[in-house]
Amino acid sequence: MKKIAIATDSNSGITQAEGKENGIFVLPMPFTIGEEEYFEDINLSQDEFYEKLKNNEDVKTSQPALGALEDFWDNILKGYDEIVYIPMSSGLSKSCESAINFAREEKFAGKVFVVDNQRISVTLKNAVYDAKKLAEQGKDAEEIKQILTDTKFDSSIYIMVDTLKYLKKGGRVTPAGAALGALLHIKPVLQIQGGKLDAYKKVMGTKVACQTMIEAVKTDLNNRFKDIKQEMRLCIAHTHNDENAQKFMEEVKKAIPDVEVTYCDPLSLSVSCHIGPGALAVALYRELV
Repeated sequence: MKKIAIATDSNSGITQAEGKENGIFVLPMPFTIGEEEYFEDINLSQDEFYEKLKNNEDVKTSQPALGALEDFWDNILKGYDEIVYIPMSSGLSKSCESAINFAREEKFAGKVFVVDNQRISVTLKNAVYDAKKLAEQGKDAEEIKQILTDTKFDSSIYIMVDTLKYLKKGGRVTPAGAALGALLHIKPVLQIQGGKLDAYKKVMGTKVACQTMIEAVKTDLNNRFKDIKQEMRLCIAHTHNDENAQKFMEEVKKAIPDVEVTYCDPLSLSVSCHIGPGALAVALYRELV
């Protein structure tokens, strides 16, 4: 039986320590802050990242260099026959497309299988763990890739943005719109379905935003996922907002008692960079194994 490695990038929210503990290889994503390059969970922690945002430092995301990806795969293949590599969604970064093309190189062809799972952060994390379980069941890399591809749209994320500052910085909100939104306590609710970060609704206040996300999840369960509802799970996420996230988790458990809420995690830094601190999110995903 082939020895299959499961790999992802730090956009999955899987830390280096968690990856080592669970036999998952995690490529750290690079960030440029000012003129310096940092790597998530290597020389840039969650607390350090938010401190730099707070200090209005210029934080930008970037994709891994092909040399770094080549070294990452080479090192894994020293001990494994095949790699299932699950990066962040192609709808959010070019890094997935770059990896797909690079895996066609002669040295990696037939050994590295890149999955465009159309996910990021907590839903990507769940796909990675499903891949690990499938490998343990004896599935080879090509089979795992096919299963994850066939089920890639079986997830949703709804995110309440606490501040419009970072959406304005990224050009998603005009300066005038940001100023008016702050005055009226507007809380945009965004969604990630099929890999892209899109607007969902704009509401007034955190309480209404949380209720809006809960109702969106209920709608998904009763419509998009009605035939697989028994396989769906929930998790809560946040950007440097753990206390409120724990409270929101209890609200979700009460509102949707028939679907298990599995855990509460920080959103990955690549998402946080564009929405800033204070955000709350609820994710819905299909548990395959």
